[in-house]
This record gives sequence, structure tokens and C-alpha cells, in this order.
Amino acid sequence: MKAYQVFARMTPERTHALLEGLREGAPGVYTQALAAASAWLRARPQFVLKQSPDKRAKLVRQALARFSTSLVAEEVLAAYFLQVKKPLLIEWLDLVGLEHEEGGLKVDAPPQPERKVLEQALASYRKPEDADDRELLLQAFAAQTAIDWPALEELLGLPPS
Repeated sequence: MKAYQVFARMTPERTHALLEGLREGAPGVYTQALAAASAWLRARPQFVLKQSPDKRAKLVRQALARFSTSLVAEEVLAAYFLQVKKPLLIEWLDLVGLEHEEGGLKVDAPPQPERKVLEQALASYRKPEDADDRELLLQAFAAQTAIDWPALEELLGLPPS
């Protein structure tokens, strides 16, 4: 799965929540997401800003669900978890045994852990609190260019990259 596919599968409510989180916790990335929607619409950023929050979320989701915006979509998802939902990211990285510094991986392309480790990590990570963000993190993590973990995609029921 790629980052643009994560956005293609995202519900309007989930996109709205993600954008609100970015607006409050990572305003630069929020602006980048709006700029992607503006470019896709061939409109000025002010047009997107003037839309209702629900319409704005719809436009951003549509823009970032395109193959051509996959790099921006990946950046938006990464920033959401690095800047807005860092404790969830750190919890996941610790469960799968990846070395990191405040959520930033210490290696560029970490090797896939054994399937049993992934199964145990998923069982432990999936909790009712923050369930939507936890599932989004798992999808976003699997969609990162540096992550080539087919077993994770399979366990999540995602289409292979």
C-alpha cells in the first residue's frame, strides 16, 4: 500500500480529524496539505481556505488520494504522527523493536521483524482508546517508502505495495 491509497480509503470524518490535528499541532504541514488540494483544483489556496471544514477535508482527501501526490500524502501522514500523535508512534516502534529517537527511525530501511513479533505487536497495539488513530498509524507506517514489510501489509489486510 502507498500513502495515496491510505487517503483514498480514509473516511471524510477521519480526514477532517487528521486535518484538525495538523492545523493545531503542525500548521506548516496543514498548509502543505491545503496547497496540494489547491494545486489539484488549479485554484488559489484562499479558495480552499474559504470552504467549510468538511468541504476542505473532502478536497484534501481527494487531492492526496492521487498517485501524483503520494509523496505529499506520505509527508502529511508522517508529520501527523511525528508532531501530533507522537506517543502512538513511539509505542508502535517500541513494540516492533525499532531503534528511534523521539519517533524518528535511526535506520533508513528497517528490516521486517519476524511474523510472530508483528502478530504480538499488533495484538498489543490495537486498543479501543484512540482506535482510529492506531489503525491509521498502522496503515501509514506500512505505506512509508522506507518500510517494505509484506507480512505487516498481509496482517493488516492491505493490498501489497
